[in-house]
Amino acid sequence: MTGQPNSTRETFTWGHAALRVEFVTGVDGTLRMTGPARPGETAATPVDPTALLPLVEVTALGHGSGWSGQRFLDGAPGSRLRYRGHRSAGAGGWHRLTVELHDPLSGLTAEVRFSSPDGVAVLRGEVRLVNEGTEPLVVQSVSSLLLGGLPSPDVLDVHRARNDWLAECRWYRDPLRETVVGLNHRAHEHDSRAALVLAGRGSWPSDGHLPMGGLTDRATGRALLWQIESAAGWRWDAGERAGTAYLALNGPTDAEHQWRERLAPGEEFTTVGAAVAVGPDFEDALGELTAYRRAIRRPHPDHTALPVVFNDYMNTLMGDPTTERLLPLVDAAAEAGAEYFCIDSGWYDDHAKGWWDSVGEWRPSERRFPDGGIRAVLDHIRSRGMVPGLWLEPEVVGVRSPVATSLPPEAFFRRDGVRITEHGRHQLDLRHPAARAHLDATVDRIVGDWGVGYLKLDYNISVAPGTQGEGDTSPGGGLLGHTRAHLAWLNAVLDRFPGLVVENCASGGMRMDGASLAVAQLQSTSDQQDPLYYPPIAASAPTAVPPEQGAVWAYPQPGFTPEEISFTLGSALLGRIHLSGHLDHMTPDQLALVQQAVATYKRLRGDLPGAVPFWPLGLPGWTDAWIALGLRPGGGSVAAAGGTTYLSLWRRDAEGARTLSVPHLTGVEARVEILHPPAPSGRARWRAERAELTVELPAAPSCLLLALTPTPRETASGAR
Repeated sequence: MTGQPNSTRETFTWGHAALRVEFVTGVDGTLRMTGPARPGETAATPVDPTALLPLVEVTALGHGSGWSGQRFLDGAPGSRLRYRGHRSAGAGGWHRLTVELHDPLSGLTAEVRFSSPDGVAVLRGEVRLVNEGTEPLVVQSVSSLLLGGLPSPDVLDVHRARNDWLAECRWYRDPLRETVVGLNHRAHEHDSRAALVLAGRGSWPSDGHLPMGGLTDRATGRALLWQIESAAGWRWDAGERAGTAYLALNGPTDAEHQWRERLAPGEEFTTVGAAVAVGPDFEDALGELTAYRRAIRRPHPDHTALPVVFNDYMNTLMGDPTTERLLPLVDAAAEAGAEYFCIDSGWYDDHAKGWWDSVGEWRPSERRFPDGGIRAVLDHIRSRGMVPGLWLEPEVVGVRSPVATSLPPEAFFRRDGVRITEHGRHQLDLRHPAARAHLDATVDRIVGDWGVGYLKLDYNISVAPGTQGEGDTSPGGGLLGHTRAHLAWLNAVLDRFPGLVVENCASGGMRMDGASLAVAQLQSTSDQQDPLYYPPIAASAPTAVPPEQGAVWAYPQPGFTPEEISFTLGSALLGRIHLSGHLDHMTPDQLALVQQAVATYKRLRGDLPGAVPFWPLGLPGWTDAWIALGLRPGGGSVAAAGGTTYLSLWRRDAEGARTLSVPHLTGVEARVEILHPPAPSGRARWRAERAELTVELPAAPSCLLLALTPTPRETASGAR
């Protein structure tokens, strides 16, 4: 389908069975959009056409506020970027629409690219800029997706997720009007200049906040939920225009991230992607976003196999592995049921001063592995039926590493000709062929020669605002270029080694962004070491990452009571188990508890790749006494399909009983089974007519993993 502009006002609709977007061209030639919406949805009140936004906003040096005609504030009538035509297509389960806009004065062309997976209520946007003029342009910002004509800020709540080291995925909500102040429009000609702005910082894209957000209508519950797919800088803002709310989603900008892009005639730039899900409520919109994340990521057998990984680091070897320490731990992990065994940091350390500022060469320590080297340990892992893995921090080079002097200066992050040093490390710039060749040789040796099948790729420094090497207009532009080169390198590694499993980590969850999640198979959710603080992270992690990708630590110890072992293991059972702990020092009874939890996980893991998360007690607060995470089958009626709903519940304090609402099972008789722990002290009872589950846990801390399976109506519905 194609369209061309004409002298009359043009309208067209695009979408599919789950999504509808409408476009209208005004007499000024500016194309605007309403939506996204689900087919059949109607706005509560008609949208004022002046509230709608152009499809893209561009700001550039020497061009004032840019080609949108306004920063949503000055009431300018239109956009310099005029509609030139559109085309749509569909293939591979995706629907795509490209709208072409052009500014004849400067020669700038903007291709606004929309896409959506079939049957998923998510709209993705990105913009390709091409300088078709005769003079260079220096772009300071360009939106990935703009939405206008949303309900008034008076009725909207805004959702954000704080994301800090050891305290990830902490969602909170506020009335949008608390930030976007209302004005008396009879006294003022303009909308409020107030806007809620949230931006990423440094080279950790999820440091401070997740690159996400949401808006919900307090009257109807209708929700928009979004993510910005940038492994570098990002910004979103929500404000008011003509009495309605707007939403602008951007990658890095000049104001927040020192990002600029110089486009000589004929040159082009494409923004990061941004995606918005729409649903009747927040949880439904999150379910759509989860389906979208599964559709956009790189296919890999790990997404359905979900093997159990043992990692020797957390609360165990803590970066100090040796042959002597590893061999009994390997044996115990195999006995517990692990299928992968990852040797974490320290395996390369031959330095008396420690390894932090000497990393980068990635050669095994002879001191730590004296008899047969590290390959003897890897062989032992394989002999116990597990796939060996290793930890790498590929982008960094310690200041004491030989690699710091063997690679050319241009292979590293630099500012004003000076190599950047951050916490005793330099940062590789993977746009440089020498940096990439160094890492390719490393991976080819470790994976190709040694037979390693799992790489945990960590990143423990944050560099702001980035690098400005040869050809970079700005440090923020250099950072974005590097992150794109890093993901391209990782894709090439997976092309060479398609069975390799890659975990994305940055001091836990500091790089939990949509661009990285679309390439890596697993995502580290946290470095949290206290099992009492992990439940709110584990329960909220599915807001940022599909359950089958979210790696959650489970580190039982021989000094724990049976209840503490069960509590620690329980946090990981609706995600990806990252088993750790001194299993080799456990008694047979203690190890049996670990074996039973791993067996339970293997029993249910086949249901995780299609499951949709929900929160019967709401998204958890950091200090909540009771926390609950549910996973329900995706698509169709649960009762008709007979699929199982899973519920993890944690009691950390307070009273010993809670009643939870499970509305998708309203009127459905269900068998309630306690899957974990194996000898529970708690009990649960299901009331189908109320869709309520009452759970009793007499002690704290404690947890339960429950399965609710629809049954014929005459079947009993209690569990003990």
